[in-house]
Amino acid sequence: MIDRESLVRRHTVEITRPDPSHVLTVGNGDFAYTADITGMQTFVSYHDQSAAFAEQRLAVTNATMSNWGWHSMPNPDGFVLDDAMSTYQTARGPVRYPDKFDTASMMGGELAEEFRAGAWLHMNPHRIDLGRIGLRLRTAAGAEPETHPEALTNPRQRLDLWSGTLTSSFEYAGQEVRVTTVAHPHHARVAFRIESDLVASGLAGVVLRFPYASDGFFQTSDWASPDRHESTLEGLGEEAARIRRVLDDTAYAVRLAWTEGTLSATGEPHEFELTGSATTLELVAGFAPDESEESDEGLGSDTFASVAGAAAAWWRDFWTSGAAVDFAGSTDPRAAELERRVVLSQYVTAVNSSGSLPPQESGLVANSWQGKFHLEMHWWHAAHFAAWGRPELLARSMDWYLSILDSARETARRQSYEGARWPKHVGPDGRESPSDIGALLVWQQPHPLYLLELLYRAQPEAQRTELVTRFAELVEETARFMASFVEERSGTYHLPAPVMPAQEFYDAKTTEDPTFELAYWWYGLEIAQSWRERLSQERNKQWQHIQDNLAAPHRDPDRGIYTAVATEPYLRRDDHPSLLSALGVVPAGPLIDAGVMEATLLDVLGDWQWDSAWGWDFPAMAMTATRVGRPDLAVDALLTDTSRNTYSAVGHNPQFGSLLPLYNPANGGLLAAVSLMAAGWESAGTDCPDTPGFPRDGSWQVQHEGFTVWP
Repeated sequence: MIDRESLVRRHTVEITRPDPSHVLTVGNGDFAYTADITGMQTFVSYHDQSAAFAEQRLAVTNATMSNWGWHSMPNPDGFVLDDAMSTYQTARGPVRYPDKFDTASMMGGELAEEFRAGAWLHMNPHRIDLGRIGLRLRTAAGAEPETHPEALTNPRQRLDLWSGTLTSSFEYAGQEVRVTTVAHPHHARVAFRIESDLVASGLAGVVLRFPYASDGFFQTSDWASPDRHESTLEGLGEEAARIRRVLDDTAYAVRLAWTEGTLSATGEPHEFELTGSATTLELVAGFAPDESEESDEGLGSDTFASVAGAAAAWWRDFWTSGAAVDFAGSTDPRAAELERRVVLSQYVTAVNSSGSLPPQESGLVANSWQGKFHLEMHWWHAAHFAAWGRPELLARSMDWYLSILDSARETARRQSYEGARWPKHVGPDGRESPSDIGALLVWQQPHPLYLLELLYRAQPEAQRTELVTRFAELVEETARFMASFVEERSGTYHLPAPVMPAQEFYDAKTTEDPTFELAYWWYGLEIAQSWRERLSQERNKQWQHIQDNLAAPHRDPDRGIYTAVATEPYLRRDDHPSLLSALGVVPAGPLIDAGVMEATLLDVLGDWQWDSAWGWDFPAMAMTATRVGRPDLAVDALLTDTSRNTYSAVGHNPQFGSLLPLYNPANGGLLAAVSLMAAGWESAGTDCPDTPGFPRDGSWQVQHEGFTVWP
């Protein structure tokens, strides 16, 4: 049995100097508070991503975010999705797709009139920064507040993963300051204990700042529009208050309770300061939509100690449940780093990717793509929860698909298809976002089927019937679209144009039969067939006919490898090498030959533009290498030494500097790959050795427990 506490605690995060890219987050999947070196959100400008991007340096915003906090800019023109449509000629006749969106204009270029509707619809709604809670530090009474962390001496910060507790200490103006930060595991609440003589002397206090929402491409907050929102302070007694926030049609409240001191407006717009007279100040802040009682419910009796206790209990249960893997004793010098990434990724995904909505790519730390989520990434964020024996953390976000089922049906109907077509880039309302890429992607379509299948396999037998029944309609409608989408020619079914493959740099108007999507289409329909059988229904004969006659993936006749698509150019060597996922992410099926896929893997590994790949591509390759029996290549792929496959001291995987300074699909993908590499897959039967993704030359010692075997 693995000593889990020892395993986790040997990867406790410790930071001893300020770094604009090093922020640490406490949260629960639906709410998160991200702190700087002080344990609070003290140095806002130091972590400003927009400024850092302009200066070509890496920084991560320290925001407070949730899954319920969303905002839309006014829409005086009344733009609707139909305003962003273009017409494509297809075998079904003319079909309209919402593709009128210009990425270049979102990056600062001039916006053409034809893209105005698409731009507004793409940028709205957007996730909001609920506010910053930081320290206000002064060297003397009346002095200007400190704005840069270099003024601190001897900073020490420690994230205890086992208890979810962030402890920060430093010296300022000759005095020590100690801050302990925790988040409630079930509510949008964060609690602080601040200990310092500076608090008693009035040289340290707590400042709360509130920005306006931002609809920027990768921006989180707008600090330059104080007249566009409201912040109203309401006293609730001597040591409690509420701040009501109004941003256009969005309203929420911040409920505050503290141990001693006075909260008042500073005179600056949307800014409030809590000052005390004792050496210890405790503060609990609860956030909730203004119509909700969540901000008041229980908060009156919630203390720092009760929040810290609830957090410690939840994290202890998290680490002692589900799976674990231990690489102690390995002689491969990369083992310790892989173990670090595995442990930190479990924490990062629990905080950012386990909520009631599919997560955005930068989680609840900073906005990417206006804070919306990409459904083709949902698998990469969250599939691992089921494989790691924590299916309840995946199940939280699956009900959202049920909530937008009617919208997905309408999308399919508009395009003359049956069933339900799932969007790509979307907010909580389920309305598709215009995009010349996203509107034409299809590989997100089987994702709900695969995620549900993983849930089914990971849940106890007693819970499976309820799961199958509850999602039966969703499964059926998802598969109906897939069967309707294919096009029959001379007895063979194709994935026809317009289609954008996962490797997004092809011409959707002419591209057909992408390799990964063909294999995934077959497997998705097979899951739907299994779901019917679990409901005591017969297999669908039409779906079976399509499965039996799907087009074979295209091969390069000279090199004997698969190509990405079946139309010219057959294989570009940049962006995602997603064709490999046809056997790796997708289990073995009748369309893919393992020997040809091994040759394709070797070809990709030998000549790909790795600086154009993304963080989840490396775990995807490791899964392919594992399934084709090349554990040596699996480890090499997972730990490829390239800028897009690095993990910072706090576990973040940056992709484009400050434009995308953390990328959670890489963390989730890493965990998915390691679980396959350690526990194997069911369809291999008795031929699958233990730890099939790790070399068997003695250099890797892999102890694992608690995994759910992959299909």
